[in-house]
Amino acid sequence: MILNIVAYPNPILKQKAKPIAEINKHIREIAKNMLETMYAQNGIGLAGNQVGELLRIIVIDTQEEESYRPMVLINPEITWQSPELAERDEGCLSLIGVSEIVKRPSSVKVSYTNLEGEKVEIEADGLLATALQHEIDHLDGILFIDRISKLKRDMLIKKYKKAQEEK
Repeated sequence: MILNIVAYPNPILKQKAKPIAEINKHIREIAKNMLETMYAQNGIGLAGNQVGELLRIIVIDTQEEESYRPMVLINPEITWQSPELAERDEGCLSLIGVSEIVKRPSSVKVSYTNLEGEKVEIEADGLLATALQHEIDHLDGILFIDRISKLKRDMLIKKYKKAQEEK
């Protein structure tokens, strides 16, 4: 089922998501629907907050190479990040039509629980590292626009609001 994506400036996007205590049928259904929604919108990641669920769940599929299949991460946590930074143009399904260059650590380690209830740790760089950081930020109420200068953020929000009015 395709879910509605919460659009900026909805306050739920600035709230901190709650940890998931148990992986049950409801959580599996949310994960399935989030993946369907992400693909329907041609996204590469989606966080619980973005579909109105204040739960620590993200889905990612960078569709970059064979090894990166759809991922569902329950209670993801960045356990390490590289001191080296990388710049990447980021957009967001909650801020359709705008993007900006964001600096983030170029590599990260993330621990999470998968849908089978197993603890997993992955190391990522490139697009996957950026996507993981972007989506985990969502769970903490942080948007990519919070990671750019105030001047750029103000210009981006103005451009976004104008595009929304034209719809």
